[in-house]
Amino acid sequence: MTEAPAPDAPRPARPVWQRVAPWVVTLACFAWMYRRIAAVAGDVGVATYVGSIFASVDWLTWLAWMVPYSLFYLLIDTLVLWRTVNWFNATIPYASLLPIRASTYIISLLNEQVGKGAIAVYLNRTRDVPGWQVGSSMLFIMFCEAIYLIGWGFIGWNVAGDALPRELSAIRYAFAGAVIALAGVLAFFRSERFARVPLRERQLFHAFRQARIGHYATIVAFRSPALLSAILVYSQCAALFGIEIPLRDMLGFLPLVFCATLVPGPFRAVAIALWITLFPDQDPAKMTAFGFVQHNFFLVFNAAIGMLFVRRANRELYGELSGGDEDA
Repeated sequence: MTEAPAPDAPRPARPVWQRVAPWVVTLACFAWMYRRIAAVAGDVGVATYVGSIFASVDWLTWLAWMVPYSLFYLLIDTLVLWRTVNWFNATIPYASLLPIRASTYIISLLNEQVGKGAIAVYLNRTRDVPGWQVGSSMLFIMFCEAIYLIGWGFIGWNVAGDALPRELSAIRYAFAGAVIALAGVLAFFRSERFARVPLRERQLFHAFRQARIGHYATIVAFRSPALLSAILVYSQCAALFGIEIPLRDMLGFLPLVFCATLVPGPFRAVAIALWITLFPDQDPAKMTAFGFVQHNFFLVFNAAIGMLFVRRANRELYGELSGGDEDA
């Protein structure tokens, strides 16, 4: 079996198009949103019109919703990481993973996947866990996140179907595809029929070879409180921007919007544009302001939380390395 390269091995530079594409998509989204806002702003001007929306928001009430939600999300996010790592990699206390999970939010301002890579480096250097095995756990978490968002999107469509655009009925097919994908992954990595397939033995699929249906269900269950709390928080915050979205409707929309946040690119532009697309009858300026603030405050505030933990994370990381050098 061919082993994966060590985590410290130099990686080839990404193609130019991979670095440029997210910015092109972001600029295209904001250009489209600008045109939509300009159409309703008229002679007032886009800047003045959007500024009036920001001025009308009760920001103290908004913070009272968003700050606890961000803290709660960190606890849930760390819980998912702790449970997965302890299943597939090493026994590590929850309190030991909280600082590194929080610290990686700083990196995630630019790229969420790089943040997950930082966790792999941390566990490799401090716990001697093979880097690609940790990467496998991160991939397992991402797969479960996709299942959980599609699953809740399907539930939301069934609950609020009449209030949702007809196009969202496609979530039925996405849900069927997710169920088939999960069944296929379980069959491929757990069945003896595929035991001799070389692909199955790669380090990147370490977690999938061990995972059973209960592991997937547990991660989905652990993640769900974060989404359910987000439905309440986003509905209340939307009202502060003059947008009325009942909880029943938000259950149908929000999982899809969260899926859009997974699209690489600065400022979560695709997710912001999706708010306007999903609510064509609402003021596009209000939807843009709401989406921009919700998604980007979440990133920035989580990064601020990470700053509180980064010194401890660095001390654990480099302290372990120093200790290792002395023992050598």
